Amino acid sequence: MRVLIVTPESPSHPTGNTVTADRWAGILRMLGHQVEMSGAWDSEECDLLIALHARRSATSIESFRRSHPDRPLVLALTGTDVYRDLRQSEAALQSVALATHIVVLQERAPDELDDMARAKTHVIYQSARPPVRRSEASGSGYYHVCVLSHLRAVKDPLRTALAARLLPAESRIRVTHAGRVLEPEWEDKARAEEAGNPRYRWIGEQSHESVMDLLTGSRILAQSSTIEGGANAIAEAVVCGVPVLCSDIPGNVGMLGTDYPGYFPVGDTGQLADLMSRAEVGPNFYAKLLASIESLQDRFTPERELESWARLLATL
Repeated sequence: MRVLIVTPESPSHPTGNTVTADRWAGILRMLGHQVEMSGAWDSEECDLLIALHARRSATSIESFRRSHPDRPLVLALTGTDVYRDLRQSEAALQSVALATHIVVLQERAPDELDDMARAKTHVIYQSARPPVRRSEASGSGYYHVCVLSHLRAVKDPLRTALAARLLPAESRIRVTHAGRVLEPEWEDKARAEEAGNPRYRWIGEQSHESVMDLLTGSRILAQSSTIEGGANAIAEAVVCGVPVLCSDIPGNVGMLGTDYPGYFPVGDTGQLADLMSRAEVGPNFYAKLLASIESLQDRFTPERELESWARLLATL
């Protein structure tokens, strides 16, 4: 089958959604299909269109459906789709209506859809592989917390740095933040925070290999987003056995489950600081976080993601 994956993100500056699209292309090729990727559908011949972003891919979706009303069209809903655009964009709602199948990345996303859309929705968890070689924590005597987040408002990217300011003087926690600037005003904010906060360091955009080294060399991943469709970084932390402290948004709860002990309310700096401190000095709490993460590892294996796509394609 000839498959075209449409994502309006720039492949030269990948975000979580382009990483997802690229991984899906590899999975579909493993299943024996011919796969191309594009920023939009421009009359290319294909048997199946997979479109990320209900609103931003709306033109491609409408054009493909008009030209090929009998062919399958899979719409992958992103976090901004599910938790913002479907509430205010007619184009996004039209894309949902036109799709023959819908893919979401975590189990809470279908709660945001109506009955008709929910009936054609498939949950496919993102997968990740742990690195062959794990990095050792650097900086003798420090307790390393990493943030893997581009600098943009919906990521609330400096929340962990602000929480680190509230830690007691004897805390050994150091926060290292990797991520590209997506909204220019955040660069000045990050640099100012770094200059005034000895516990925080922003290292900018990094290669995936360097990011995985940072993750596996850390005791905790902190993730403070206000909107997520299903964060790649959380999947990577789980398979690497790195506990996560994250905001209690549906996109995170849908990945880790309602019983996960590492949530804090969105924007609650004090609660995040308390969780970081408990993880550092409370071995029982850290062990509980670690056990919860390890129990979820099968959910994010490449084998499970491949099987999920195979089941979906079988329904086409």
